[in-house]
Amino acid sequence: MTVKISNKIVGYRVKKADPEATEHQAPVHAETKPVQMNEYIERPDFLLGTTYKIKPPVAEHAMYITINDILLNEGTDHESRQPYEVFINSKSMEHFQWVIALTRVISAVFRKGGDVTFLVEELRSVYDPNGGYFKKGGVFMPSLVAEIGAVIEKHLKAIGLLESEEMSETTKRILAEKRAEFEASHSTATNDEKADDYPPNATMCGKCSTKAVIVMDGCATCLSCGDSKCG
Repeated sequence: MTVKISNKIVGYRVKKADPEATEHQAPVHAETKPVQMNEYIERPDFLLGTTYKIKPPVAEHAMYITINDILLNEGTDHESRQPYEVFINSKSMEHFQWVIALTRVISAVFRKGGDVTFLVEELRSVYDPNGGYFKKGGVFMPSLVAEIGAVIEKHLKAIGLLESEEMSETTKRILAEKRAEFEASHSTATNDEKADDYPPNATMCGKCSTKAVIVMDGCATCLSCGDSKCG
């Protein structure tokens, strides 16, 4: 509001703020933005780590894949666990050079931040010119690199960066009933058959790459992921 001064100014003084009003005034805090993963974040002394063991038939010894995560914005509503680095160890020296190169590149991508889930698709799309192999349980892996990608996918799902497509209990029960019925009608079940094995004459599933597709009543159904041609 503008005030017009009609009289002559003969003096002035500076009015000080009321100390009582200042004490009761609420402090103003600048809103702090949550820290996002970026390459300038220094490695802390402590990281959360998970180690996965794989034993591909194309390698003489087992491989141990360790993925370390960093905890950002700890103790706040924006707390998140992000992958920071990956290591792969094995007694076998056959794949040493490219494994070291691969882990350094993946770790660099992790530290860059942003959406790192694209790594899963890129790694799982690598095919071995000599052909792939089947893991335990009938899951097909097109290459050793693809299996490393599958491990990273499993880890990203575990820390919440990828959504896990879990089947409902009803779907699991229906698949178990279908499997039992199929094995009974074809007499393929044996006492020493392992729980994660599928019928020997099962075919490859185009969705989950598992040799678990059976045909019952003219309907092809995957006993692993539930994918069905009949809906």
